[in-house]
Amino acid sequence: MIIRRETPADREAIADVHRGAFSTPEGREPVEVALVDALREDPGWVPELSLVAVDVEPRVVGHVCLTRGDLAGTPVLGLGPLGVLPHLQGRGIGAALMHAALGAVEAMGEPVVVLLGERRYYDRFGFVPASGLGIAAPDPEWREHFQARTLSAWRGDLRGVYRYAAPFAGVG
Repeated sequence: MIIRRETPADREAIADVHRGAFSTPEGREPVEVALVDALREDPGWVPELSLVAVDVEPRVVGHVCLTRGDLAGTPVLGLGPLGVLPHLQGRGIGAALMHAALGAVEAMGEPVVVLLGERRYYDRFGFVPASGLGIAAPDPEWREHFQARTLSAWRGDLRGVYRYAAPFAGVG
């Protein structure tokens, strides 16, 4: 498996990853599929931070992206969605994507990454409750699952309410 930057040829495979990873019992299209498409058109899109995991066939088996949001007037990255084909989950693909993404943002000199997700999963990557760093979720109901990971360029004065890239407003 390798982790590389998304290419235009990967778009349908990425949609399939998120269809599988976020499938609903009702069979509706998961919001993550349209979200990724909308994020690609948003000014917050960072093409270098849309990464795919490719297996030996080669085929796309996982995807993660980070987009720029706003923290009190400072551009800050939000991570998500992160998806892996269901039959390959639990094999370290999501962890490999996370490590590649965090390594990339560290190399870019970013101060912090935020996300909304399960604490039991993301704490292994150094994520902590964002509120402990003075970073508030855009929705107070998210508080328990809104997390942040500081990087070398972290400044303790980055505080306030985080606002995701605009397409996230339509997710609910």
